[in-house]
Amino acid sequence: MRNMTIGVVGLGLIGGSLAGAIKENTDHTVLAYDKAPQAMENAAETGKMDGPLTDESLPRCEVLFLCLYPQATVAYIQAHADCISEDCVVIDCCGVKRYVWDAVTPIAEERGFIFIGGHPMAGTQFWGYSHARTTLFKGASMILASDGTYDIKLLDKLNALFSAIGFEKLTLTTPQEHDRVIAFTSQLAHVVSNAYVKSPSAKKQRGFSAGSYKDMTRVAKLNVPMWTELFLENADYLADEIDTLIENLQAYSAAIKANDAAALSALLEEGRATKKVNG
Repeated sequence: MRNMTIGVVGLGLIGGSLAGAIKENTDHTVLAYDKAPQAMENAAETGKMDGPLTDESLPRCEVLFLCLYPQATVAYIQAHADCISEDCVVIDCCGVKRYVWDAVTPIAEERGFIFIGGHPMAGTQFWGYSHARTTLFKGASMILASDGTYDIKLLDKLNALFSAIGFEKLTLTTPQEHDRVIAFTSQLAHVVSNAYVKSPSAKKQRGFSAGSYKDMTRVAKLNVPMWTELFLENADYLADEIDTLIENLQAYSAAIKANDAAALSALLEEGRATKKVNG
């Protein structure tokens, strides 16, 4: 793959890791921007970027990653669309896709650049540039969401880039399907974890907890502003998943309250078998 100029907007956990991984594993030029001067200084000092991304340098970018919250992503495109080259591929890295897709696609069509929704399936319970690491995407899946039409040469180009920085799989979907599935695989898990630790019993868990407790509570310490925005921008799908979980939990509660071993065993077996099939 020939060398490209790649822009990264937002040097948080994802953006900082992305910029660093590109610099560490490829010969591409990385131009980056973050509103926090300290993040910009650290990225420059540690070689995670070659220079600042400005209105003057933005037209040079062939690929532009937007690693911001959804509303900030839309605002950035609205403010900088005139600076984006028609040869540029713009990829947002937000946790929801419909909101950004619906707002940015008309702008991309008017300006002539390519816009694809992206979601790197990697992360931790931490956030911010200080937690960014170049190995974050090793073995992860990169989701690309569009209207279902992809240029094969473009996909090959992006796949080569993603593979070089550690992604193991490229998953293609639509914004609607992405948001429907991610409500279950990611957002529901964060809601459950955050609600789970509110039990009064959590205050007395020290010395009584092991791996299962840690697994359940790992993402309870979440980035509140970001997840609030993501949850509300995917409210329909997420609320459905929460309601389904509540309904299932009520069945377990009823069997336990009734001391109904047969009903409880059936529920547990059903869950065990479902996990075995679905992985």
